[in-house]
Amino acid sequence: MAERSFAKEVQKLRLGEGETFTGEGILAITKALLECGVGYVGGYQGAPISHLMDVLADAQDILAELGVRFEANASEAAATAMLAASVHYPIRGAVTYKGPVGVNVGSDALANLASSGVNGGALIIVGEDYGEGSSIMQERSHAFAMKSQVWLMDPRPSLPTIVRGVEQGFELSEASNTPVMLMVRIRSCHVTGTFTTRDNRRPEMTVADALANPSSDFNRVVLPPMSFVQEQDKVKNRWPAAMKFIKEQGLNERFGPRQAPVGIVLQGGMYNGVIRALQRLGLADLSGDSQIPLYVLNVTYPLVPDEFLSFCEGKEAVLVVEEGQPEFIEQAFAAMLYKAGARIALHGKDIFPMAGEYTGQVMLDGIEGFLRAVAPAYLPAQRLAPNSENAPIPDLSKTVPIRPPGFCTGCPERPIFAALKLAQGELGKHQITGDIGCHLFACLPPFEIGGATMGYGLGPAANAAFDGGGERRPISIIGDGGFWHNGLSSSIGNAVFNKSDSLTVIVDNYYSAATGGQDVLSSRADNATKSTKHPITAALKGVGVEWVRQIDRTYDVPKMLATIREALTTDYKGPKVIVASSECMLNRQRRERPQRNQAIREGRRVEAPRFGVDEAICTGDHACMRLSGCPSLSLKVLDDPLRDDPIASIDTSCVGCGNCGEVADAAVLCPSFYRADVVHNPSERDRKRARFAARVIGWLQSRRAARRLTFTGETA
Repeated sequence: MAERSFAKEVQKLRLGEGETFTGEGILAITKALLECGVGYVGGYQGAPISHLMDVLADAQDILAELGVRFEANASEAAATAMLAASVHYPIRGAVTYKGPVGVNVGSDALANLASSGVNGGALIIVGEDYGEGSSIMQERSHAFAMKSQVWLMDPRPSLPTIVRGVEQGFELSEASNTPVMLMVRIRSCHVTGTFTTRDNRRPEMTVADALANPSSDFNRVVLPPMSFVQEQDKVKNRWPAAMKFIKEQGLNERFGPRQAPVGIVLQGGMYNGVIRALQRLGLADLSGDSQIPLYVLNVTYPLVPDEFLSFCEGKEAVLVVEEGQPEFIEQAFAAMLYKAGARIALHGKDIFPMAGEYTGQVMLDGIEGFLRAVAPAYLPAQRLAPNSENAPIPDLSKTVPIRPPGFCTGCPERPIFAALKLAQGELGKHQITGDIGCHLFACLPPFEIGGATMGYGLGPAANAAFDGGGERRPISIIGDGGFWHNGLSSSIGNAVFNKSDSLTVIVDNYYSAATGGQDVLSSRADNATKSTKHPITAALKGVGVEWVRQIDRTYDVPKMLATIREALTTDYKGPKVIVASSECMLNRQRRERPQRNQAIREGRRVEAPRFGVDEAICTGDHACMRLSGCPSLSLKVLDDPLRDDPIASIDTSCVGCGNCGEVADAAVLCPSFYRADVVHNPSERDRKRARFAARVIGWLQSRRAARRLTFTGETA
């Protein structure tokens, strides 16, 4: 169950010749693939291209009509390996990566694919996830394109350019027998717009056709001596063919006047930001016509020296707008100018920040700083006047409270880490590693559990150095998504093989929740096109794990605590694994809330549990928050002069998971939590019970009030 359904939107994929498509960049890319006659598609989900896989999954009937094979791959490595179909056959194939981490995972297969070369167009759509909104480490995919000599496209963030880039990517791949990476940033993935569609094309050769006529070529195998020949083929044939295609087809673009003292060279993905900055400086109009010459690199690797040097002719200074570090493009251009003996001032990272996202303000400051230094005549008089700087942006950190990321309300992973924290309170602090996924939030307050992550599915492997025995057993966290992605072999199999005396907690929330809630092998829902309901415990026992415990309700904190305590104190030597299973609350709410609302609208009786805190009992020690951290738990100040400390309070976002009460019970904190069931469309019996309860409560309240000592304020 993905976090969003595209069942309605995918019908736009059926648009034909001359019709107008309106929508998001992700859906436009899918339409472009079908228009280009792609034969097979696959990949691994993850921001910012998660929805591309979701769109493909929802469009499988359309793909089937065209004879297109769709594969939801286990990882980016598996996706890249699938592109081997384009090595021997003239079939166009496309796969998706989650940003630079996806490139990291797929790099082994990518290197082999780049070495052997391809016959059919092979396109890798990389969701470049860079900047402060990113969920990953800050790296660029550019280095892998250079290392393996895979061509890298970075189209302007507009739907017509992106759609054209998909077609050009396939053509460039086929013209140079080289895989092509098409980089789409967050801006491109979610930009909206329109483009004129074409008819979808059935692939000239489908995978079924290839199976009917198998082919092979020993020269494509990446082994000596063929690998040495393949390297020469890259340099002598593929690279020149790519340069020739880029120049002849005009993949890179030039805008603005042909002659000017200055110019700007930019990655295609930076175009919208550059144009907006020029507009704010009065140097471009609303249609994008620029007074400054622009050289837009829709292909950022390989660079074309002739194009760049031609752009630089007659200019005194050129600015390179290149987001991220190192400054690969700027360095390459500097070398070109040096070899050509050109006396042109080249600016880039000396004006722009070396690292960090080029936001609108950063772009404005950088371009204005460049023009102020080398061509102040371009700037309006008011920008040059003293004291003309904009008012400083207020520091909101003094007024807006810091809000670290954390688990969602009702998240079933919260009680797991509450139990782990309680266990460490009893047994002492343990060496704990985390893993990629929602559970990584446990390293932050209030849990502060796990301080390292080395990659998806590598949580237990990251603790391998500590598995040799010691006073306390190391603990590793891994999610079900990471388990099936890489963890079964690299982490669990590794622990079994090395007889590791450790504990691994597998957080099983039924989905690959961190990438958008897609199904995995162990998902418990029915999936019409995928095989689910394969227990993680069966896989564990299959690779030799003997000590396995399954918990099917993580909200049972006392049971979680007892099981963790057993794993950390047992005499059994060897890997111990606890599979802690409860459905992701977000996905559960996505499924149940519409059903509940529909039932209420139809007049059916519906109970909705809610939890609260008894103000008279709560002591205000806030231990519940230190062991829960649920967003629905907050503070409330009482109107009581004798009670200065605020008490705990539960707001209306509560989903009734019961974790706060379970934690209170397990930690023997306090009895202040209570449960109340909100009844929608109550029956007559419910109403009678409510009236009776109200009368009893009213009588008890009046009885207590009658016994209370009061003072009237009168004196004798």
